[in-house]
Amino acid sequence: MIRPLAALALTAALALPLALHAQTALPAGPASTAEGVVTSHGISTFGDLKYPAGFAHFDYVVPDAPKGGTMSFRGTGASRTFDSLNMFILAGEPAQGMELIYDSLLAPSFDEPDAAYGLLAESVTFPPDRSWAVFRLRPEARFADGSPVTAADVVFTFLTLQQKGAPLYRMALRDLASAEALSPTEVRIAFAEGAPTRDLIGQLGQLPILPAHFYDAVPFERSSLEPPLGSGPYVVSKVEPGKAIAYCRNPAYWAADLPVNVGKDNFDCYRYEYYADETGAFEAFKSGGYIFQEEFSSAIWATAYDFPAVARGWVKRDELPDARPSGAQGFWFNLRRPQFADPRVREAIAMMFNFEWANETLFYGLYQRTDSFWENTALQAEGLPEGAELAVLEKYRDRLPETVFTEPAVSPPVHDAARNLDRRTLRAAGRLLDEAGWTVDDRGQRRDASGQALRVEFVSDSPVFERIVLPYLANLQQLGIEAVNTTVDAAQMQQRLEDFDYDITSTRFVLSLSPSIELRSLFGSEEADAKGSYNLSGLNDPVVDALIEEVIAAPDRDALDVRVRALDRVLRARHIWVPNWYSGKHRIAYWDVFGRPETKPPYDRGVEFWWWDQARYEALRSAGALR
Repeated sequence: MIRPLAALALTAALALPLALHAQTALPAGPASTAEGVVTSHGISTFGDLKYPAGFAHFDYVVPDAPKGGTMSFRGTGASRTFDSLNMFILAGEPAQGMELIYDSLLAPSFDEPDAAYGLLAESVTFPPDRSWAVFRLRPEARFADGSPVTAADVVFTFLTLQQKGAPLYRMALRDLASAEALSPTEVRIAFAEGAPTRDLIGQLGQLPILPAHFYDAVPFERSSLEPPLGSGPYVVSKVEPGKAIAYCRNPAYWAADLPVNVGKDNFDCYRYEYYADETGAFEAFKSGGYIFQEEFSSAIWATAYDFPAVARGWVKRDELPDARPSGAQGFWFNLRRPQFADPRVREAIAMMFNFEWANETLFYGLYQRTDSFWENTALQAEGLPEGAELAVLEKYRDRLPETVFTEPAVSPPVHDAARNLDRRTLRAAGRLLDEAGWTVDDRGQRRDASGQALRVEFVSDSPVFERIVLPYLANLQQLGIEAVNTTVDAAQMQQRLEDFDYDITSTRFVLSLSPSIELRSLFGSEEADAKGSYNLSGLNDPVVDALIEEVIAAPDRDALDVRVRALDRVLRARHIWVPNWYSGKHRIAYWDVFGRPETKPPYDRGVEFWWWDQARYEALRSAGALR
């Protein structure tokens, strides 16, 4: 099952020794010993923190925001339903919002690209090479049942997720060599020799921490609708299996006043409503069945927001800028399929998607064409490789196409927007297929030397997507390819993704401004054949593997940017996808019952810092808009 990339974690059921020693006083801010060991209130990938020790709150929050009300969303997921409250394993489809019940050692800052500050942990101590770390837990930290969060719980979490978690968790914890409780409130972790440790402490610090005693009675590996126990601000309040789930505030939440939580968690409850299809969900939003919507359909955004609640001002629309990478959305080739072995075949197929026509005809001109995996950021490769980027690529010259060095980074061709079938592109794509040995027979069908027809199947669980795919397939058929679209139900789609049972499928990954170990899951050879892996394309490429490790090991921001651009350039040259489109903004609609900060954090949608405005709600209720 494809899991959200935000959910990184650990596993294992190994018993580790509990060694006790005296605690020492917490320093007021970052402090270095003679050996360069630092004890700090936070950590960032390259050492720079915006907020000093003792800061009051993040700049993008309203610290005295009122509390109350219920925020409600449409539930999403591979199956448009849920059958599990266990978000850490491969089995089952977990309910959306489960992260609300968990705290982590560190909490991210959304106006910094890679910083995190103490939550469960009041400090983190680490040496210059970051080969180990000691987290000191806050003694007041509690799970929702009132039991303390201890170092033993942290050890249990890391080891259990490392051994028994979903593939993404196991990959995230691959380099963890040991986890040891030094005292009830101190845990020491160490990484394998030679591991790229630059941001492992921060990554592991943001994993949800699980209660060991809860899993004494509940098997961790079991997919279950039994509400789990966490230490976060909310608890599971109501479960309607497959239909809805609600999380409500834990009135005894231990960390409500910590700086990282001030101005956050302002709603009394969160509710996620599930619907079988897009049409039913949108109709429910129009009538107030749920009250916040991020709109991903250009057609709906352009044409369907003319219902009475919008005209009367009860429902507001907005576009929020997003400074994160715009998303690697595309049609992903399954390179495990023999017909895609030759990159010229993949390039030819990709060329036939006419974005310009689709944007004008289907998308109302609302999008731009994606060409990079880090679209709309400084991490995007452009032009010819030069300077430091060229030096990185030179090491692999004998294993890369010469065009990587002699031509600008691969970008899709620009088509004629006036008609779907661009004849110039058709001829160019045909030449590539001819060179690859797929020639046209007397019936206009592409076949290889053995007589095998060139066939591709697009697999999706979204009937709405057919309006985009079918014109593309028509172009491929003109090229002599037997191109078909298969729409399956959500459960079948989930299984086919897990089993890599598709020729081409559509997915969007949002990559980080500070990419790291998650790249192994997305593009690394080790995950190419792991069931449930995020490596949808099945890419198994030693050069890509080596570049991923170079990115992970980058010593500073400049080196990181250069190495990511080199990786982006090579991935694009491998033709593993048909890049789609992006907007660089969040299109949102919501019933006018909220207040929100004037400043939106650049690296987050920011909705978790909104609040319920009772006066606005009463006005809508008096008008008969909401019950």
